[in-house]
Amino acid sequence: MNISKQILDFLKKLHPPSNLPQDVITLNPYADARVWPLVEKFYQIYYNSQEKKTILFGINPGRLGGGITGIPFTDPIRLEEDCQIPNHFDKRAELSSRFIYDMINSYGGPEKFYSRFYISAVSPLGYMMDGKNLNYYEIPSWKQIFTDYAVDMIRQQEGFINTDMAICIGQGQNLKFLEEINKKHQFFKKIITVPHPRWIMQYRLKKKDLFIQEYLDKLSG
Repeated sequence: MNISKQILDFLKKLHPPSNLPQDVITLNPYADARVWPLVEKFYQIYYNSQEKKTILFGINPGRLGGGITGIPFTDPIRLEEDCQIPNHFDKRAELSSRFIYDMINSYGGPEKFYSRFYISAVSPLGYMMDGKNLNYYEIPSWKQIFTDYAVDMIRQQEGFINTDMAICIGQGQNLKFLEEINKKHQFFKKIITVPHPRWIMQYRLKKKDLFIQEYLDKLSG
């Protein structure tokens, strides 16, 4: 079975944790009938194989990127210009998406990159509060809410990802949480980490090329 179908089946069934605070809004583009055909097209184009992929774990999608398009770290501009998938979204850029696609193009382009790698997140759905992005670990009582949920999300993706190595995007709380989960459940033989794109673009923009090279070196390793 092509892993595109497995991924799409996983995404179609996504739901948020049941015990989120009432003031937290969930971003679930996969439930939007206008978005789903674009998600299907992306995965049918770039994951039309039976080869398992190395997974990169983000934190959770944001409201200007994957929270809109359904494609992790892919804003509407990159979906259309880099992935060649025209879309109806407002063409607003997301900083993290800009970096990721600069890195992907340095790697050799989307087709080459996605033939080896699959981007997901510790929480594949995004969150907002008061009109702003919310990381899962910023939600009150987040460990109680997300520990079993994150474990279940990884288990549902095991059929199409390599277990030799996972890559954590972010070197703070996201890495710490993922390592705690992996220590208990032994999903991956090792976890390596790369700096988060938003941090790079906000605070280390002049050294962006060095960070792209760091990503490429670690992905090759």
